[in-house]
Formats: sequence, structure tokens, C-alpha cells
Amino acid sequence: MRKVAKFLAAVAAVVVAVGVQQSAKAAFVGAPLGLRGALQYIKFDQPTLAPMAFTIFCLKYKDECKPRPQHIVFRGGRLKLTAERMAQLQEVNHQVNSAIRPEPNLEGLRGEKWLLHPTSGDCNDYAVTKRHDLIAKGFPARSVLLGEVVVPWGEHHLVVVVRTSSGDLVLDNLTGHILPWSKKSYRWVRIQTPKNPTYWASLGDRDV
Repeated sequence: MRKVAKFLAAVAAVVVAVGVQQSAKAAFVGAPLGLRGALQYIKFDQPTLAPMAFTIFCLKYKDECKPRPQHIVFRGGRLKLTAERMAQLQEVNHQVNSAIRPEPNLEGLRGEKWLLHPTSGDCNDYAVTKRHDLIAKGFPARSVLLGEVVVPWGEHHLVVVVRTSSGDLVLDNLTGHILPWSKKSYRWVRIQTPKNPTYWASLGDRDV
């Protein structure tokens, strides 16, 4: 009987353990993007110069670059990512990626013109348009930042980083998927700072 009792106890322990694991998995199913174990945040390091094209962009679109008052309560300095906000992120990412026809800049720095809602353009136009549209939908400017990266084939590239309590997420014209910044195979160069969009910073080590 003791052996049987021990056997039944062991079976019960396994059942409980499986149930706990299934409950945990079920809890993550509803999490935005299924960000299991990927809650990594960008760490702002040293101040650095903003891209020259961004400075010109600010002269043309002054409202895009002015500091804005904070009206939304943040958790740990980051926006709480609700299902509604996640849907808005996906909507803006898809709409802008579809609306702008890809047109590479073949003139280098001389040919960089960051424009809002152009009919055709490069990564810079996609990024500034997405940031503009997200802020227009109520996202606080301090949580929607432009970031410069280097892609695996060596080109400099501009993306949008949305700082949330579920991790820092990247909106990119090269893909329709919104991914945590730590999942992108990019070398990060610099990013806007949350307090003032005209100030940029380099990136430190990943902060989990």
C-alpha cells in the first residue's frame, strides 16, 4: 500500500506541475506578441549628435520636434501596452508600410529628405510618418522614439522604437512584424531621448 500511495502521490505531483505549466503558457498567449522572456529595455548611454537630416527635418516640421507635456501615467517610465494600443501599433505599422512606395536614396547624405506621408520614400520617411501617426493617436511622444541602426548588410537604417511596460518594440518598414528591440539583428547607433526629442543618445548594454 505504501508503494501504491507513493506512486499516486508522484502522479499527483506530475499532474499539478503540468497544470501549472499549462496555466503559465496560457497566461502568455494573451500577452502582446507573446513576449515570453523578452522584456528587455533600451539603456540610454552618452549624449550624441542627432543625424543632420533630422535637424533639417525639425526646421521643416517644428511641431514634430518640440518637447510635449506628459499626460499619461507611466509604469517605470514606460507606457502600459494594452490590447488596444497593440492593435494601434499594428495598424499604423501596416498602413504606413503599405502607403509609401519604397524608393531608395541613391544620393547619400545629400539626398536625405525626411518627409511626412510622401507617396514614395526610404526608411526615414516611413519612420517619421509612423511616429507622427502614433502621436496623433494619443501615444505620448516620450514613448515613441526614432532610432538609427545598421542593418546586417551594412546600411544605416531608421526605425521607430515604442517604449512599453512589455518591452521596447520596433516598428520597421522592412517587416510587417513588430518585434522586441533585442530580437532585431541590428547594430544600434543612436536614439532619441524621451525627455526631449531633439536630444539623442548612444545605447548602453541591454537592460533586462
